[in-house]
Amino acid sequence: MILWGYWRSSAAYRVRIALNLKGLAVEHRFLHLRRGEQCAAEALALNPQGLVPALVLDDGNVLTQSLAICEYLDEIQPAPPLLPHAPVARARVRAFAQAIAAEIHAVQNLRVLNRVKALGHDQAAANAWAQHTIAEGLAACEALLRDRPGSVRQGPFCFGAAPGLADLALVPQLYNARRFGVDLTAMPRLVAADAACLALPAFAAAAPERQPDAE
Repeated sequence: MILWGYWRSSAAYRVRIALNLKGLAVEHRFLHLRRGEQCAAEALALNPQGLVPALVLDDGNVLTQSLAICEYLDEIQPAPPLLPHAPVARARVRAFAQAIAAEIHAVQNLRVLNRVKALGHDQAAANAWAQHTIAEGLAACEALLRDRPGSVRQGPFCFGAAPGLADLALVPQLYNARRFGVDLTAMPRLVAADAACLALPAFAAAAPERQPDAE
């Protein structure tokens, strides 16, 4: 398989973690998002959205959207599982992951911040936009883990004793939160789950600064 990504892409970061947890081999190739390489014809042939990641399978099929890719990997390599077995628990994990991928990351990614600047705002205003979006969204994610079965109180990770899809979404988003100077003091469950994850080799190896294209 070939994974097209970018070192600081949160979405690609999620997939790198999933691949590492599953022990799946992949060739890494890179698109420099700040230079617009994701909008080149070759890149758009892989992902018409002009986004990363894109996972090219051995048979030539191409998968996009990080959470869909992670669930695909979970299906072809069930151990260790990224989702719990019980339907309600699975729905809660998916909801948490989507709250980050769809409601936080999607509103503070590079394309959106570039649009903010294109509307006449400076970099400081764009950063303030990202900071507010991340802080507001993570506060809701902290509440999603509060006083619920499978919460971080029952294990070091978001929903128990082993990392799963929720943690794959959380760790890259907290990396972004720190990059934009978000105050995480009121989010102890998220911070605790993040710390537990980063102590694992699969998460540590996926960190942005450890990627070949890191700047």
